[in-house]
Order: sequence, then C-alpha cells, then structure tokens
Amino acid sequence: MSKDYYNILGVNKNASQEEIKKAFRKKAHVYHPDKVTGDEAKFKEVNEAYQVLGNEQKRAQYDQFGSDFTNGMAGGFSGGGFGGFSQGGIHVDMDDLGDIFGGIGDMFGFGGSRSENGPRARRGNDIQTILTIDFKEAVFGAEKEISLHKKVKCSHCNGNLAEPGSKIITCSNCRGTGKVTRVQRTILGNMQVQSACDQCGGEGRSYEKKCTQCSGRGVNMDTVRLQVKIPAGINDGESIRLVGQGEAGERGAAAGDLYIKMNIKDDPRFERDGYDIHSVENISFTQAVLGDKIDIDTVEGVVSLKIPAGTQSGTIFKLRNKGINVLQGRGRGDHLVEIRVNIPSRITRKQKKLIEELGL
Repeated sequence: MSKDYYNILGVNKNASQEEIKKAFRKKAHVYHPDKVTGDEAKFKEVNEAYQVLGNEQKRAQYDQFGSDFTNGMAGGFSGGGFGGFSQGGIHVDMDDLGDIFGGIGDMFGFGGSRSENGPRARRGNDIQTILTIDFKEAVFGAEKEISLHKKVKCSHCNGNLAEPGSKIITCSNCRGTGKVTRVQRTILGNMQVQSACDQCGGEGRSYEKKCTQCSGRGVNMDTVRLQVKIPAGINDGESIRLVGQGEAGERGAAAGDLYIKMNIKDDPRFERDGYDIHSVENISFTQAVLGDKIDIDTVEGVVSLKIPAGTQSGTIFKLRNKGINVLQGRGRGDHLVEIRVNIPSRITRKQKKLIEELGL
C-alpha cells in the first residue's frame, strides 16, 4: 500500500521545502530513539518520508506514482548522495539533523558544516560603523567617503590560497570531493557516513605552496575606502546595509555585509518630527499687534513669512513642502513655524499711557 508521506510529516501537499524540513526536524526530535518519547519505527518512517519529500525530483515522482515509485529505482533511497544504513536500513541526511539532537551529526563523525566540496567555508563577518552627518545632509541626502580597516580578499593570490605560479593538486584520497565514506556501527545499526577527508582537511585539494601573503587563508587585513550614498530623509539611528561590503570570507567564502549607522548632528535652528521640521521665531509685541514680514531660516535658505496683525503667541504657520524628503518615497514634509511674542518686562510711563489709551 502506498504510504502518505505528507500525512506522516503532518504537512499539506502544497508545503514548501522549508516547511517540510521544519516538520521533519520537529518529528525526528520527538521520535529519535535516544529521547524519552523515542520510537524507532516512527523515526524510520518520518525519515523515509523526508528523504522523498525533501528532494524535489523524488517528490515529483512520488506525487505522480505514490511511494511505490521507489521499487523501480536502482538502490531505492540509497541514491542522491545521502549516507545511509546498510542492509535495508534508513538513511539520514546529517545536515538536516545537525543541531536538533545536540550535535548528533558530530556523534556520527559527520558534522553539519560540510558542503558538496569539503567543509563549508564560513561567510565573512558582518561589520558596523557609525557615520556622522549634518542635519541638512539627512534632509537632502549626500555622498560620503568612509574608511574601514577590515578583512579583504588577498590581492596576492586573489583568494585561491596558493602562491601565484605554484600548483594546486587534487587530493588523491577523496578525489577532490573533500569527503570520505566509511561504515560505522550506531544504535540503529551499521551506518554509512561521510566525513571530511583527513588528508586535505576537507578542501579536496592541496597546495604545492600556500600564499606567502595570507598564509593560505585567502584574506588579509587592509584599509579600504568606500563611497557611500546617503538617502534623503534618513533619520538618526537608522542604518544603511551594503551587501557584500563586510569582511571577506576565508577560503573564497562570501563576504559579510556592512551596516552604516547614522549619527545626525543637531541643528539649533530646527527640530525634526517625522518628516516635518519645527522651528521657533520670536517677534515683538508691536509686530504681533500691527503685523509684519519676517525672515525665516529653512533648510533651503531664508524665506519671507507674513505675520498678520493680531497674531497670538503660540500661533503656528505652515510652510508646505519645506520639510524633509520622504525616505525612499515621494514628497516632503512641512516646516512648522511657531511664533512667540516677546512681552516687554519693563515699559515707560509714556508707553503705559499709550497702551491704556489703545485699550490693549
């Protein structure tokens, strides 16, 4: 009878590969024989389901023919490059089990860090730097040059680890795969496992002479300069991510990312509120009563603002589209000007008499 692998893993037929893998790891954790809830039969069943559904080609065949499709395949589940139990046992992809049993991959001599060609080289580190810019540069954007001291690809060997002109030799023990296969006895029987080749360290190759500048690591420390475009509208504390501009990875691995955190200088004239700008202007009692035109500082320069007669202290005037550019969008905020009326603390008798006559 055809087995319902989707039901065994508890996923629907439209499940993504990530969902299938997640379901397998969860059930394998529950049914592993070393666990209190362990069940060897169910563990084997769950793994069998995953070996099919976790492989796009096998999954397509299963969806068309059911689980019996394996009867016509040479070697059944032993294909596909997975290590497995011999004599009809189950097959476990140790990269998938990796960390769910607290290092079961290492227990079987097969760490979860391997790749198709030897050990997986570690991606370069992400790095962060702080860039200080002016208030106006945050409003309109800018282009700045920064200097970083970081790991970079070795320019002498171009990251291939060998001294230029020397030979790179394919490992005869693993034939360039970086892996060797052996049979090991486990709690579930004999298991065919793969591990890093001990002769080449899992690289699949050896070097007649390693690079004299980086000692065969493929990276060196150096100071680099980068031109960085600051987007208009960025706020204090926000970061720009530059993919691949972090530290170089060793043995040709991908570089990390660079995060540039913004530190925006205060401007005593302005205060930011989202994409709006606030400022305060002081006017005299006479200007408030009679009205006037005053000059206002904005991020675009000085503009004239009309103060109507009878303006009260605390009145706010809006200068449309004189604020901050919307980050990665369209439009701008406004500039809001708060008027504060200076009331004289001392006045002459004549001034007092005039005010009383005016009834102010």
